[in-house]
Amino acid sequence: MTDAFGKLFQQMMEQGQEMARAFNPALENFKGADLDKLFPTMSKDMMEMWFGKTFNKEGLDARTRLLVTVAALTVLGAQAEPQMKLTIRHALEAGATKREIAEVISQMSLFGGLPAMTRALEIAQKVFDEMGDDA
Repeated sequence: MTDAFGKLFQQMMEQGQEMARAFNPALENFKGADLDKLFPTMSKDMMEMWFGKTFNKEGLDARTRLLVTVAALTVLGAQAEPQMKLTIRHALEAGATKREIAEVISQMSLFGGLPAMTRALEIAQKVFDEMGDDA
C-alpha cells in the first residue's frame, strides 16, 4: 500500500467512524466484522415481506432471492464474510437447504473462480456448524 493510499484509507476510516458517532454514539468502536452479530436471523415471514413477494407478487420468493444473493457474494470473492454469513443464515431460515447453498456456491466457481468458491464454502461451513442441526 502506498503512503498516499494509506493516508486516504485512514481518512476514509476516520470519516466512517465520525459518521457512526453521529448516527449512534454506541457505534463508535464498531468493527465491520461484527456486523452479523447486530442482526439476528429474520423469520421466514419477515423475509417474505421484505425480500419476497410484497413488491412483486409474481416475482421470486425470499428463498430464491437469498440464494441469488449467496451466488453474487460468492462471485465477488466471498470477501464480505459478515454479509455472506448473514445471507446464508437467512437463506436457511427461508427454506433453502445446506445442499442447495453448497450447490449455488459451487456453481459460482465457473464465474468467480475456485478461490472464491473455496472461501465461500468455508464461510458456509462455519454457519452450518454454528447453527448445528437446526438448519
